[in-house]
Amino acid sequence: MTNQTSLVSGVDFITVPTRDYEKASEFYATVLGLRFSKRWGDMPAGEFETGSLTIAVMQSDAFGLEFQPHTHPIALHVDDVEAARAALEEQGVTFVPDTIDSGVCHMAYFSDPDGNALMFHHRYAPPAGNS
Repeated sequence: MTNQTSLVSGVDFITVPTRDYEKASEFYATVLGLRFSKRWGDMPAGEFETGSLTIAVMQSDAFGLEFQPHTHPIALHVDDVEAARAALEEQGVTFVPDTIDSGVCHMAYFSDPDGNALMFHHRYAPPAGNS
């Protein structure tokens, strides 16, 4: 074991790619209800706050990047997975498959309009070693 100090002290934001910034912005602000915090100047990109992590939505082609959706979900914490799921289903969001109970948490998987994987997550049991 070494006493090396990490160069990384945290995560400032994660980037979610989109083909249509305005459509994606509407989804993250209105459907998910995340607070919009910053537009990236005149570029089609902006930041949305979750309370513990900033999600930067970025239109790929405007930055010279090929669009590819995230296939592994961003786990968005909610207090009640079923209630959050029902609220989005009322707005036309599809969840696949049924809500999962892992024995320590509930998870419900869905996607944004570009096919980026998201999930609602709620841990109801303490993490291992924290009884």
